Amino acid sequence: QVQLVESGGGLVQPGGSVRLSCAASGRFFRVNTMGWYRQAPGNERELVAAITRAGTTSYSDSVKGRFTISRDNAKNTVYLQMDSLKPEDTAVYYCNGKGLRWGSAEFDAWGQGTQVTVSS
Repeated sequence: QVQLVESGGGLVQPGGSVRLSCAASGRFFRVNTMGWYRQAPGNERELVAAITRAGTTSYSDSVKGRFTISRDNAKNTVYLQMDSLKPEDTAVYYCNGKGLRWGSAEFDAWGQGTQVTVSS
């Protein structure tokens, strides 16, 4: 089993900042790509940002220049620094991790989600 546990989030004012964290635990050999997705009410889940084990990052156009994804491979943890937040960033944010279990079977795991609400 691979578990992803998110922390951070909450209520923040427009223009403010928040940092999300997500730690992977359980029985696995290696976590490769980690990412953050979000889903607002009535919308599809969308990719916000992703980072490879080597540190290559990608962002959706809507958050580029405002959000920063990073990771600590030793801790199997990924972070999302969210700055200059807008009301349209309000959503449930989900962590995703893809990697290899012992024995080379792949896994694709999700966190439980954390609410980020941007409102004055």
